[in-house]
Amino acid sequence: MTQGPVRLDVSVSYALPRAGLPAPQSFRKWVAAALRGRIREADLAIRLVDAKEGRALNRHYRGKDYATNVLSFPADLAEGVKLPKGVKMPLLGDLVICAPVVAREAKEQKKPLAAHYAHLTVHGVLHLLGWDHMDDREAEAMEQLERGILAELGIADPYAIED
Repeated sequence: MTQGPVRLDVSVSYALPRAGLPAPQSFRKWVAAALRGRIREADLAIRLVDAKEGRALNRHYRGKDYATNVLSFPADLAEGVKLPKGVKMPLLGDLVICAPVVAREAKEQKKPLAAHYAHLTVHGVLHLLGWDHMDDREAEAMEQLERGILAELGIADPYAIED
């Protein structure tokens, strides 16, 4: 069995009331599962936001005028740029998760809320590592990887189609 990261720093911030939202420990567990066997050290931040902030970020960075479930911002430091005090490399990047969108999707898809958060966290972390789903081949490869990671966490296939 491959080992998880030897050093993992996951900062979780809540820009809305925490009631009903996963604890930082859950996010750290999901991030560690996504990184297992892929990267040995990582520093990343996760911010949970409301629909207003999620929509503003999606509009600003992607040109899409709606709140989406997860946004990934890989760290891309120019050569010679110094990291802020307390930040260690490798700085993986940031995830922004829009809590109302996640809750709505989980309800519509009849999935446990925690399982949907786990899936979107894993999905976002894979984006930070460079995975994408711009074409069918990439999408299938990324989905297969997500299925495996989530299965290791005891979470059902998020892409299974229910009858």
